Amino acid sequence: MSRRPAARDPRAATTGDRHDPRGAPINAPSAHGPLVHDDGTATFRLWAPHAKEAVLDLAGSRREMDRVDGGWFRLTTAARHGADYAYCIDGGQARPDPASRWQPDGVHGRSRLLDPAEFDWSRKEVSWRAAPLAGAVVYELHVGTFTPEGTFDAAIAKLGALAQLGITHLEVMPVNAFNGTSGWGYDGVAWYAVHEPYGGPEAFARFVAACHGAGMAVVLDAVYNHLGPSGNYLPDFGPYLTDAYATPWGDALNLDGPASDPVRAFIIGNALQWMQDFHVDTLRLDAVHGLVDISAVHILAELADAVAALATRLRRPLQLIAESDRCDPQTVRSREAGGTGMDGQWADDLHHAIHTAVTGEREGYYVDYAGLPDVAEAYRRGFLFDGRYSRYRDRTVGAPLGDIPGHRLVTCIQNHDQVGNRAAGERLTSLVDAGLVRVAIALLCASPTTPMLFMGEEYGETTPFQYFTSHPEPELAAAVRTGRREEFAAFAAFTGEAVPDPQDPATRDRSVLDWSRATTPDGEARRALWADLLHARRRQPALANGRRDLVDVLAVTGEELALVRRDPAGPSVLLVANLAAEPRTVEVGQGGDRWRLVLSTDEPHYGGGGAAPDLIGGEVRMPAGSAALWADDGA
Repeated sequence: MSRRPAARDPRAATTGDRHDPRGAPINAPSAHGPLVHDDGTATFRLWAPHAKEAVLDLAGSRREMDRVDGGWFRLTTAARHGADYAYCIDGGQARPDPASRWQPDGVHGRSRLLDPAEFDWSRKEVSWRAAPLAGAVVYELHVGTFTPEGTFDAAIAKLGALAQLGITHLEVMPVNAFNGTSGWGYDGVAWYAVHEPYGGPEAFARFVAACHGAGMAVVLDAVYNHLGPSGNYLPDFGPYLTDAYATPWGDALNLDGPASDPVRAFIIGNALQWMQDFHVDTLRLDAVHGLVDISAVHILAELADAVAALATRLRRPLQLIAESDRCDPQTVRSREAGGTGMDGQWADDLHHAIHTAVTGEREGYYVDYAGLPDVAEAYRRGFLFDGRYSRYRDRTVGAPLGDIPGHRLVTCIQNHDQVGNRAAGERLTSLVDAGLVRVAIALLCASPTTPMLFMGEEYGETTPFQYFTSHPEPELAAAVRTGRREEFAAFAAFTGEAVPDPQDPATRDRSVLDWSRATTPDGEARRALWADLLHARRRQPALANGRRDLVDVLAVTGEELALVRRDPAGPSVLLVANLAAEPRTVEVGQGGDRWRLVLSTDEPHYGGGGAAPDLIGGEVRMPAGSAALWADDGA
């Protein structure tokens, strides 16, 4: 990186006045990590409440740090962007900075000073504003398998095609540094640093700028519920973790115990860093049900307030999307209404309902779902488990979503979890025939929720997305192999011998997208279906309004579904689906002369057989394995 002083983001406060770019004075108790100043110095800030002394090892020169209140150590000294450093506590071994912004030699190596002023933001980037979730289309990708190179720079070449498809938000699986070269990213340990094999911090900044240049917001997957097992040095510095609560990943984050304030600030500071320094628009918060916190103000609520304040300072919208399995409406209720203030939530119920409808699978957590009847209910209720008993969990789950609009729920027919957590990582394209995949796509796009595609889905990718790791430690590799089988023991496939070895490099290689499929006739046909359905969502207010209360179910069985989505000021839309292997007649009770066919998934240019649906009077004759949309021209 060559220094570019003129490229400093004009939205940030200047650093020469000894203020953090996020607005807080450097002596604030919440200021984790180093701060590079314009005068050739840097302030190093370290929380180590039980240490007697802390020493900064800067480029081979050791300097004792000053102790300040609250268990903090600080030192301002001559240092510039690119300088390597580490910390030594009470004469112990040199360790990387817990809030390191750059780990060029991996999570066990020395930290490197990063000055965000080095990022070359264009003037156009400064004026960028992300689109709201209402009307959004999300696309999830894993940088390491999105292209054969597995880097941010390689991914940039694909962005234009995604924008043309109608994608508005690009969601990136975790990019924080983890041990090894390859992995999903959910075992990160250096939360503030960008994984170097992907290209490091400067490449990530280029990627964000390229996404914005293509008209797409960036959603970054952030993991705050646990840390990975290798390279986690946080306990060497302070009580970041607690054994007061048990989690599936080991000790919980210390969010409500003694000395928890700096731990909470560590999380919030990290979130603000991605939005301030890297211009990320939205964070997707992983498994927030794992954030055990009995404080009066939950960490999510505190984070929502901090992000709202940053959005005000930056004068651009910033959003938070939570992943939660609790089906708790408080997650997406506003702070003013007593909720945690998340802007959106990943919601699995619609995925599970569509998946069981088209595949017939009923094992594991799919035992709770009834196919198309639950698809209809998910359209109307949002949460299927809204105070309903779950056989899989053997308890009642969730609460009613109330008047919260459907666009606050991010839904899919595939994502990294639902594909990657299968024993062999099969995509839906490998489980059912193409006609039923097209029906699933239509059921997703016609829903009152925010649709999300998983990378490659737009052209019908068939390569699997398997769970892979690259832990150098043999004992950890063995534990991962065993733990994965135990986690998914409810699925029969995990009891066999065909489960890929996560540590085998071939497992990662099998998961890389095969972009040659995108230009085949089948790939182009699948892309055309997605493009036309997403276009219909933009053109038809009834498909875009998120109104669950304006869904009228006309008929539903295990193989047939007919429903109407209405809009207060625009035409209604009729959706009919037939999962059967033969044509079916579906009662819709609507006058046939008022409806105009928008599209049928069986049309040849979508890869179908060309049989047309026939709407006469109050009946629709539907081709086998197809879905169709009509708009009400008589409204």
